[in-house]
Formats: sequence, C-alpha cells, structure tokens
Amino acid sequence: MPARITISHELREWILATTRAGHGVPDVLRLMKDNGYDPRQSRSIVADVLKLPLAALNASRAKAAPHGLRTKHPEPPSVCIAGHAIDVSLCVDAPPLRVLEGVLDEAECAELIELARPRLQRALTVDDNGEQQVDQRRTSEGMFFALGELPLIRQIEQRLADLLGVPASHGEGLQILHYRPGQAYEPHFDWFDPALPGYETITRSGGQRIASVVMYLNTPELGGGTAFPELGLTVTARRGAAVYFAYEGGDQQSLHAGLPVICGEKWIATKWLRERPYRQAGRG
Repeated sequence: MPARITISHELREWILATTRAGHGVPDVLRLMKDNGYDPRQSRSIVADVLKLPLAALNASRAKAAPHGLRTKHPEPPSVCIAGHAIDVSLCVDAPPLRVLEGVLDEAECAELIELARPRLQRALTVDDNGEQQVDQRRTSEGMFFALGELPLIRQIEQRLADLLGVPASHGEGLQILHYRPGQAYEPHFDWFDPALPGYETITRSGGQRIASVVMYLNTPELGGGTAFPELGLTVTARRGAAVYFAYEGGDQQSLHAGLPVICGEKWIATKWLRERPYRQAGRG
C-alpha cells in the first residue's frame, strides 16, 4: 500500500486560501503542476485538503467517452404528462436541477411503500469494481423493482420517460429506500468514475448514468431532505414531490446527500437514467 502523503501546513493553507479566493480545483491543480508537483499526488492532496472524493478529481481528467442520449430538463411553470400535471417549483442551471411537485399522487406513493415493504433489505452501493456492497455511508434499507415489473411501475416509468425525453428502457430498476431516525446517506455522486477499474463492467450495459430522479413517498416529521453541498441547497422531502438532476461524469456540483431523519421516517423512490438502453440481471 502506498505511503500516505504528508501535506505541509503551508501547502494546506495555500490550497484553502486559493479556493476561498474564487479559484476552482482545476486552477489549483494547474498551479501545483506548474510548480513541480506530480499531478497524481496533487489530486490526492487537493482531495484531502478540500474533503472531496478522489473519484471526482480523477474523473474530471479522464478522457470523455462519446455521449449517448441526454435528458431534456422540465421547464417552469408546469408540465402535463398524459393528463398528469407536474409543477416545476425550483430551477438550477448548473447542474441542471429541478424540484418537481406532483410527480406521484398520494395513492401511488402509498402503493409503492406497501409493495416494497416485504422485500426490504440492507441497502447496497456499487463498489469500484461494479460489485454490490454494504457501505457504511448508506444506512437505509431498500429494494429494487425490475423494469416494468408491475402496472404501477410501468406507469411511473413511462411518466418519467415522457417528462424527460428518455425511453423507459434507459432506466435502471426503480429503487425504494426506507430511512428510520438517524439513518442517512453521506455525500456522494451518482455517476460512475471512468478512472476506476470497474468502470467498464458497470457501464457495459447502458453506459454512463446521465440523470437521477429522487421521488419522496412521504413527508418525514423532521429532517430527511436531499442536500447539494456544492450548491448550498437542501430540497425538502415532501410526499409526491421529486428532485431531478442531470450530470456529466466528473460534475462535482452534483454531489448530494440524504440528510439524517431526525423524527419519523422517510421513504423515497429513486430512478437512475443511462445514456443507452439498460439491462441488469438479478434485480427485482
């Protein structure tokens, strides 16, 4: 295992002062390279000082693959999909982010919860090699529906497809997550890092993730919002509403977290979209 890099107090303070002065991470890395620092070590140092995932810095310098399909971003004030009205209550340009009201109605939220409840297990994440793993950053329990598994699932998938201009075949299976008091998901990215060894395995079917839709199935008594720390934004969890955000691989502004539930519980349904048609066996 490589030895941990020692970061001098002067270098740490310079990185902090440079970023506080409005310079981005690419500027800091370029200046360090100009002053003789090894680029690989520089990324590790900057990630350590700024408390950023190293994956984000590695992905930002990786050669971009040809893009597949991209989503369209819902525009305010509202969108009508097959008679279902969805209000756009908040817009952010970078990353493209929308808070959507009324994506699901109360009956749909209640039915999703009841369908998911008997199938809940400890929620997993995908490791660097594309394998499912228990991750201490995610403390919820959850399950996946297969694509088109039930009439309700097909109805929601088609609604999102029409809303975002991406065929339902480009979506991963709908994931339901249940958070109890104190449970959370620490800051993370939904896109896959091209620099990691498992990237080819993860993206073999469907390619890169291009957007996420987090739908709130209930309103927690306290806490449980979705935070975007790079934007200084927290989206409140409200039953039937959703937060949609799109990203390019390496987009650090799409960093987000599921905040701890303080009182009550939180149920969400998450849909990840891919740039090409997606299939994965073994989920359901």
